[in-house]
Amino acid sequence: MIAWRIRRAVAQDAALLAQLEREAFGARSWGADSLAGGVSAPGVFALAGETPDAPPQGFAIWRLLEDEAEILTLGVAPSARRQGLGAALLDAAIAAARDAGAERLFLEVDDGNRSALALYRGRGFAQIGVRRGYYRDGADALVMRLAL
Repeated sequence: MIAWRIRRAVAQDAALLAQLEREAFGARSWGADSLAGGVSAPGVFALAGETPDAPPQGFAIWRLLEDEAEILTLGVAPSARRQGLGAALLDAAIAAARDAGAERLFLEVDDGNRSALALYRGRGFAQIGVRRGYYRDGADALVMRLAL
């Protein structure tokens, strides 16, 4: 298993995160402008996952709204998948949300993304709803919640 280093991403990371997001999500990508705004918006926090000798290969963006937090997006470059980076990013986001005072953490995930669903369920997230046709391609999103 790779020893991933998770750090807070800053505005200067926005272009790299946008590139990673395009690699991770293709046609569902938010785009560079949305990511740049997300990295620097009040109450929004971005994490980058990297190794000491390579640039970030994954990211997580989450926001805090009083006692609730939401993971807005979490992505890993295809070349870095199945190496523990998604789990490391999720664990860091959970810890950061808890430390910031959140009592609940929410997220939405494509109902067909078996790897992500296994990861989220393995960390204790439970499905609380469905958003029909949520994604641009018409796929449904499962709404999930974790009590912190």
